[in-house]
Amino acid sequence: MTSLYSPIQLGEFSLRNRVFMAPLTRNRANPDGTPGPWAETYYRQRSTAGLIITEATQISAMGTGYINTPGIYLPEHIAGWRRIVDGVHDHDGYIFLQLWHVGRISHTSLLPHGAQPVAPSAVRARSQTVTQLGLMNVSEPRALTLDEIRDTINDYRTAAANARAAGFDGIEIHAANGYLIDQFLQSRSNLRTDLYGGSVSNRIRFLVEIAHAVLEVWDGSRVGIRLSPRGTFNDMGDEDPEATFTAAVRQLATMGLGYLHMVEASPADAPPSPDFRGLFQQFRRKWGGLYVANGGYDGPRGEEAIKDGRADAIAYGRAFLANPDLPRRLEHRAPLNEPDQGTFYGGTERGYVDYPAWEGTPPANSRCITEAARG
Repeated sequence: MTSLYSPIQLGEFSLRNRVFMAPLTRNRANPDGTPGPWAETYYRQRSTAGLIITEATQISAMGTGYINTPGIYLPEHIAGWRRIVDGVHDHDGYIFLQLWHVGRISHTSLLPHGAQPVAPSAVRARSQTVTQLGLMNVSEPRALTLDEIRDTINDYRTAAANARAAGFDGIEIHAANGYLIDQFLQSRSNLRTDLYGGSVSNRIRFLVEIAHAVLEVWDGSRVGIRLSPRGTFNDMGDEDPEATFTAAVRQLATMGLGYLHMVEASPADAPPSPDFRGLFQQFRRKWGGLYVANGGYDGPRGEEAIKDGRADAIAYGRAFLANPDLPRRLEHRAPLNEPDQGTFYGGTERGYVDYPAWEGTPPANSRCITEAARG
């Protein structure tokens, strides 16, 4: 029987399990965007994940939206990530880099020469970000010109090439959670009247062109995409999310990508509804390939989703943050460390690399116990 702990094939990679590590912003990079001093340990500790998806990593200086988040656009960034990737590979793990541009979720103090944030339209989000002065309302954005859109797509292509130079096994395009690509997708934030706005086919164009750009660098099996159709975080919303995201999934499904990473629920979003649960299964059927579910899953719920065929893998966030050996703990029903929310964003090694691994010994019949628990 296929289970959460069964191997799974992703392109040429035979992943050891279906417990993926979701991207987790930790705000511990150096001010120049180079990964911080504990990052190598942090990712190496979690190398037993079927796949690690890194924290969101900005493709350019203009893509920055929070203090102390990493980049992938300078030689120093490439070198810093190379050390992390080598550490994961030394422990037989696989790691994809998540490519990120925050768009309007930024502040002038975080951008080169105090520049305005950029977005599909000059619509300020009712949202906040973290600056050197603390939590602040995001700044008023300006709309990208057509030339700037083309330049940004090229930034994604360059970032994808830089990720390859750093030794990553692949990349994930962050098109979720109210950041730049999501801002183009959804009607509340995209008021354009040109070929990147208005109709659904126009609003998904930016995402599709970015996917084509990174496919010039990577084989499709090494590219994932993250979407959040029901997301309200960062002041997002769409007049018809089913139509918008169905069109996006259908188009992306023709491109031979490695997986679709769907944010089904998030603490920052509206409460889940039965209507959306059915919609996610529609997306899964339309996608046809490897489907990664994220949000609201513990071990038993993740196992049930795999067994029932509702997902091929489950991406865990906060649970992986606090439990570096999460696949082993889930498989053997071991107790989980509680995450310390006060150390989620920024700080030192505390709450980052000091969560203990489980020291218990699985009973001899632990596999039988696990199978019985699966029903």
